[in-house]
Amino acid sequence: MTTTPVQLTPEDVENPVGAYARFRDQDELPLVVLPGLDTPVRLVTRYADVKAALSEPRLVRDRTGLAAPTGDGADPQDELLAAAFDAFPAEYAKYLSDHLALFDGEEHARRRGPLTRAFTARRIAALRGFVERTGADLLADLAARSEPADLLNEFAYPLTTQVICELVGVDEADRPRVCDWIRDFAYGDGSRAVEGLVGIVEYTKELVARRRAEPAEDLVSALVHDVREGEQAPDEDYLVATVFLLINTGITPPALFLAHGLLALFDHPEQLARLRAEPQLLERAVPELLRHVSLVRIGATVYAAEDFAFAGTALRTGDPVTIALLAADHDPREYGGRPERLDIAREFGRGDGHLAFGHGAHYCLGAALGRLVTSVVLDQVVIQRPQAALGVAREELEFGHWPADGFHLLRLPVRL
Repeated sequence: MTTTPVQLTPEDVENPVGAYARFRDQDELPLVVLPGLDTPVRLVTRYADVKAALSEPRLVRDRTGLAAPTGDGADPQDELLAAAFDAFPAEYAKYLSDHLALFDGEEHARRRGPLTRAFTARRIAALRGFVERTGADLLADLAARSEPADLLNEFAYPLTTQVICELVGVDEADRPRVCDWIRDFAYGDGSRAVEGLVGIVEYTKELVARRRAEPAEDLVSALVHDVREGEQAPDEDYLVATVFLLINTGITPPALFLAHGLLALFDHPEQLARLRAEPQLLERAVPELLRHVSLVRIGATVYAAEDFAFAGTALRTGDPVTIALLAADHDPREYGGRPERLDIAREFGRGDGHLAFGHGAHYCLGAALGRLVTSVVLDQVVIQRPQAALGVAREELEFGHWPADGFHLLRLPVRL
């Protein structure tokens, strides 16, 4: 690569109309360095190119056996994994790095197949009552206070944690300690992350043994017992890694999305007022908020499996390519003028109408659950509570950022 890389800032990553607008007009994919990393990558920003990249078989997640990526410095995937997992003991960290998203083709299909069968529409739909009751109970306790409630840490995180516990099949008596471990691992202050990891692993092993002996109506039981002809029964490592996949993707990203989705409505008072006046628009507001926020701004890093041209760019074997989902979901070629504007009445065509859940073989398994939880939360927080409003001035909100990402809320004070 001879192009001089563009060093992106967290502000660039989260701004749908800044650098992305310039990148979309270039003939070749821009060469960039993501915030906090060292390795240049080609960045895909146009909607059509992102959709194509997510289904291109010559762009792979598993770079084993490929030539080393071109350019200087470490591999971007290695950098992110090191930042996330180096602090954990190797015998436990393996459950985090053995991630479904890092496999391709037949191996990915083999690993995903049992989980797809267990993640049935019936199982997800059956969770609605649980989500509604849990959300209502949390909000009732928070609304009883005189001061604003933190709807990220006191509502969204506990809600998504409880939903994952219900889905996985954590027994009621075990919920308090398991939820504590999940908090310590997934969204605490980091001081007890190792203890949280160890606790979850050991508990999951116990739960798997229990469900092998006595199946229940939960996802772990389905994974253990629904083995098709010609399939190998899932081993303990696969099942523990699967639980961590659900924790990693089903708690923090959805909780942050709920907080940012609510903030987007508070930032667009005319849209919030319209949703309250026309609650039937909730069905459209959910996909529009998913598009508008695109919580995972920068998606997967994939690698050229051979020399070929993609999106006007000559790629060599091993070259890293990163997907900019937020940029794609704000591409004027797809969404017309001012796609950065929130429009809860926006009409989409067939399918999702956005790429916030990805596309192709790696499409998010939890998409239906995410839509369900979002619709319940919007109804309970802003439609049923028309007085709900930000509890601090907008400029007083606190944000932080992670490597290769933009800014995320640290808390969301709201008066209920």
